[in-house]
Amino acid sequence: MNTALFSHSACLYHDTGLGHPESPDRLRAVIGALEAEEFTWLDRREAPPATEEQLARVHALPYVRWIMARIPRTEAEGLVQLDGDTLVSAGSREAALRAAGGVCAAVDAVMAGEVRNAFCAVRPPGHHAERDRAMGFCVFNNIAVAALHARVVHGVERIAVVDFDVHHGNGTEAMFASDEDLLYISSHQWPLYPGTGNPRDRGLGNILNLGLRPGSGSAEFRAAMSETALPLLEAFRPGLVLVSAGFDGHADDPLAELDLLEADYAWITERLVAVAAASCQGRLVSTLEGGYNLRALATSAAAHVRALMAA
Repeated sequence: MNTALFSHSACLYHDTGLGHPESPDRLRAVIGALEAEEFTWLDRREAPPATEEQLARVHALPYVRWIMARIPRTEAEGLVQLDGDTLVSAGSREAALRAAGGVCAAVDAVMAGEVRNAFCAVRPPGHHAERDRAMGFCVFNNIAVAALHARVVHGVERIAVVDFDVHHGNGTEAMFASDEDLLYISSHQWPLYPGTGNPRDRGLGNILNLGLRPGSGSAEFRAAMSETALPLLEAFRPGLVLVSAGFDGHADDPLAELDLLEADYAWITERLVAVAAASCQGRLVSTLEGGYNLRALATSAAAHVRALMAA
């Protein structure tokens, strides 16, 4: 079985305006890196749009419908601001639906045994989106939508999300915190936007926040993962591992102050793959979150997918 790559050209038409860090060039950089010869054997699939039913398992239905109504119908209407950081354009409707739908389709493919694991190169990202609020460049919480899709459609009882984006996934934590069969592990710079992710916040014991001080690099990141996160993940025995793959902890990223390198993303991917192999027949789905230096994003995403393919 191969690794699948889920993406769609519609995700390029989510226009956030001139100079916005979450730009279409991010996806172009990732897809460009994955066109190298070493990635020839990726099983490339189109991300389908999410259904209202899939979105409403996570988000309040009035919010889903408000988003659909708020997004401009034509390019001539320009951009609409959902919060201080999150803008949408006429192309954002299909992009947001395919971002969430692509992760659900990746879960379907992995659960059916069609592919070993999958990476979703989609945008907008998702882990900041709350039940009834867009924020931090995120419209729908793609990873949470996929988690509840796995539960409802495939009967997966215990699902783990590992989030190594440099920013805490406040939306994902809020949706998981009261459900002991959903595990959320986040490594992130602390303190930093959005101000959540305090290591003291544990939910029902199913939340692990690994706050890394500004300037932390490979040694601190790997120690936190090895000593705390990976043992907890192994003990949880997930039926599916989901990954919020943000690459903005890279030393060259402009939005934060961690000093991670491509080798760190390969390292953590290899270890997550190993846990998935031991716990759930290797079933792992990863989706793109942050990463705003285009070169670092491209090389880091390539390192991540290379490690998935080597599983």
